[in-house]
Amino acid sequence: MGSTSRAWMVAASIAAVEESMRSIHQRAKNSLRSVSQAKKLSSASSALVSKQKAKQSEESMRTIIYLSSWGPY
Repeated sequence: MGSTSRAWMVAASIAAVEESMRSIHQRAKNSLRSVSQAKKLSSASSALVSKQKAKQSEESMRTIIYLSSWGPY
């Protein structure tokens, strides 16, 4: 095998490794982006649930106050 063909083989091998590294890097970035979005959605849904619970508690307290105002004096 001549030195020219060896050089081409080395260049092709390096190009293949670089492409693999780019692919791995891109997949890692996409994975981190997905995790980040999932965390944002999770915290947003937790906030919504907390707001709903607070509203429900407030409504329950209003009902109690309303009903207790009709009691015997």
